Amino acid sequence: MQLAGHEFHELSEMAMSCYNTVSCMSTWMKQAQDPELQQTLTQHFPLHIDDYNMTVEFLQGAAAPDISTFQPDTYTPNLTSYTETPVTPLPPVEMRLTEQQPNDREIASAYLLNQKAAATNYAKGSLECANPELRTFFENAFLNSSHHSYDIWQYMVNKGYYPLAPAPAMDIQKVGAMYPVLKQQTV
Repeated sequence: MQLAGHEFHELSEMAMSCYNTVSCMSTWMKQAQDPELQQTLTQHFPLHIDDYNMTVEFLQGAAAPDISTFQPDTYTPNLTSYTETPVTPLPPVEMRLTEQQPNDREIASAYLLNQKAAATNYAKGSLECANPELRTFFENAFLNSSHHSYDIWQYMVNKGYYPLAPAPAMDIQKVGAMYPVLKQQTV
């Protein structure tokens, strides 16, 4: 399969990112203490293996791999409020600079940041692709990372590890008033 130079560079970066995700997750699954966190990581892990393998197949293959086998995972919203953290007070962050093993909060934070970065990179990569199979793969990988980041974010909100607060109503009203609603017109 022919790759344009920019596609090759995007794919090369994605391969390194996937390698990092798989190697970190394999450790985090063993280190997590909370069964809910372990279950989330274990459920997501096979899709990261698939993501890694598909990326390697694109890099190594003479032909495009069968991307129909890589479909984005789903997510289930489980918060009771989308503007307020259910935990009060929020547990303070503890700087543990000498610990050898991360705690559940540190694992969840690392995984969330990993998936946010991956989603951003996949979205950017898809916009750089001329090859339609590679573009579709990056789009599906973006959705996968987006869904996984949402799952782990919800876990963090429910544990009080990620603050969630409503935007000030006055600010919403001020900004909303700046923009008129347009009526559909044919041009």
